[in-house]
Amino acid sequence: MPTLNWMGKEKVVNHHRDVSYRVLERVPEKGVIDSTGSDCGNIIIHGDNLEALKALLPRFEGKVDCIYIDPPNPDRIRTCPDSVL
Repeated sequence: MPTLNWMGKEKVVNHHRDVSYRVLERVPEKGVIDSTGSDCGNIIIHGDNLEALKALLPRFEGKVDCIYIDPPNPDRIRTCPDSVL
């Protein structure tokens, strides 16, 4: 099977080992409660993608099919033309 190789790949592939785990904290005043008083189990995390994913591991490892990671805002970061986004 073909593989992608590049200079510095080892550092990139193993970078997750250098990032420590963080504990997620609930912020009740920013939550949404349904009519039965449940918080619905949904989570919105603002922060670094890798740190957020590692924080989710203890509770959701092997249970998640899809995670949506919001792409950078073109108004804040101008690395590519708006037509590409």
